[in-house]
Amino acid sequence: MSKPSRIKPALGKDNAWWWEQASQGVLAIQRCSSCKTLRHPPRPMCGACRSLEWDFVTASGKGRICSYTVLHHPQFPGYEYPLIIVLVDLEEGTRFTSQLVGCAPEDVDFDLPVEMVMHEDPDGFKLPVFKLAGAA
Repeated sequence: MSKPSRIKPALGKDNAWWWEQASQGVLAIQRCSSCKTLRHPPRPMCGACRSLEWDFVTASGKGRICSYTVLHHPQFPGYEYPLIIVLVDLEEGTRFTSQLVGCAPEDVDFDLPVEMVMHEDPDGFKLPVFKLAGAA
């Protein structure tokens, strides 16, 4: 019996472009074309100026842990627990929520530098996650 896969996101006209960028290894951050405000997760309207026009920037993937939590339950198939979920202040000036991989929960702390790595599931699904900066 094969291992269950991760729960996949629902794709729509407002976020499919983002997942396409992720599938190419790019951490994309949506940017308002009018006022240049960055926003994540992607959405149709700028919260700052209400413009519907946007493009995106490619993020460096570097940042610092702003906050974190360690999830033990509920346990869904396709994930390895405990999950360390981090809120990252990206260098570009916006925040990004993701998983921290490659370390133990007791090694996580606020303001630690992190860098994005692209995780790929056995079925080819790609998802940006983070690791502690300098970690193998």
